[in-house]
Amino acid sequence: MSAVLTALAPIFILIFLGYGLRHRRLLPEEFWLPCERLNYFCLFPSLMFAQIATADLADLPLRAIAATVLGAAAAGGALIFAGRLLRPQAGPTFSSVLQGAVRPNTYVGVAAATAVFGRPGLMATSIVIAIAIPLFNILSILILAFYGEQKSADPRRLARAIAGNPVVVSVLAGAMANLSGLPLPAVALETLHVLGSASLPLGLLSVGAGLDLGAARVSLGPVLQSAAVKLVALPFFAYWIGSGLGLDRVTLSGMVLFSALPCTPSAYIMARLLGGDHRVAAGIISVQTLVAGVTMPMALALSGG
Repeated sequence: MSAVLTALAPIFILIFLGYGLRHRRLLPEEFWLPCERLNYFCLFPSLMFAQIATADLADLPLRAIAATVLGAAAAGGALIFAGRLLRPQAGPTFSSVLQGAVRPNTYVGVAAATAVFGRPGLMATSIVIAIAIPLFNILSILILAFYGEQKSADPRRLARAIAGNPVVVSVLAGAMANLSGLPLPAVALETLHVLGSASLPLGLLSVGAGLDLGAARVSLGPVLQSAAVKLVALPFFAYWIGSGLGLDRVTLSGMVLFSALPCTPSAYIMARLLGGDHRVAAGIISVQTLVAGVTMPMALALSGG
């Protein structure tokens, strides 16, 4: 447990540092948007492409990994739907709660997997991102199209944006490069690795800078409901499914860690664009990011990581 805490502590220290830098005005407000755009469009996609293009896919149980992560997310989503039957929620609020319960923060995920498991963890997490993130984005569009306020929503416009999402494009391009078997120039790979190495600290600082603790007070019930499913139920489901499928200890712990990640900030953006309750989404993201500092080490310890 102490080794896990030592590995994960710098991640949350960087997140809190980002929060402090922004809210104490130690950096100008104009710094954060270009920082987020640089990471989103260049640095993180470079990291994803390089890792997936060079991963040894033959050594990874891809079907079991996909079944574990997607099965856990499906079970968590089913809990949210069941909860709505017992306690009805407005459609926009429900859509944000559901997004918060299943969508992971990939910046935190890659940083945590690298810190705990090293390069094998980074490889496995990159593969999970390639499998899960495009699907989660598509499902979020469908949920918001059905439950969100549709007055100004344009699902087709957002679908085009997701098709051009730099992370989605980079993971798909990396997978195609890997499957083609063609060698990549050493200079190009080294450049991508250097760019990618800058992604995680900037991404974690940006996550912290985007925290909105005041939003959590607006709808505490939905915020806590989403957090309970995302941070407690999903890791349990991942452990249960992965154990049943015979994943080895390290891979199983990696899938539990991925399922225990807090909600991605992009859930707020999607809620705002497609008529979800973006204020609830902001509260969900902020609370989950803070609480995950406690629940992620616990989930890893209980899974044997």
